[in-house]
Amino acid sequence: MAKVESFTLDHTKVKAPYVRLITEEHGPQGDTISNYDLRLVQPNAAAIDTAGLHTIEHLLASLLRDRMDGVIDCSPFGCRTGFHLIMWGEHSTTEVAKALKSSLEAIANDITWDDVPGTTIESCGNYKDHSLFSAKEWSKLILSQGISDEPFERHEV
Repeated sequence: MAKVESFTLDHTKVKAPYVRLITEEHGPQGDTISNYDLRLVQPNAAAIDTAGLHTIEHLLASLLRDRMDGVIDCSPFGCRTGFHLIMWGEHSTTEVAKALKSSLEAIANDITWDDVPGTTIESCGNYKDHSLFSAKEWSKLILSQGISDEPFERHEV
């Protein structure tokens, strides 16, 4: 069975919320794909409810693309503590953390239900499982703790 980097991370040592570069993969044509750990809550201490996480996912899909070039995908962790962000190219964790912070600020302060993409039966596989209220409350809580560009030491952006 292949070794997965995330399963080798000591989840008791990280200090969420943070952005961490998991890996950079280089393709045969020289392209780089980067995978980031956007950890929003402390592992094994909290988990974002599925409706709130689902709404944050839909919003980050657009908001991060508005703030950075090269976003391929932003997908939630099964443990509900954060997201994988997959991107073309190499980006600093500071750049990613600033984009994440700005996106969470928009969710907390500016977004209305009309702004949430993919919430109809035609556009979402579980369209009834969304909560903008929860997404806003979690975003406020995460922002109050500060977003770090380092996983093991607090270095807020």
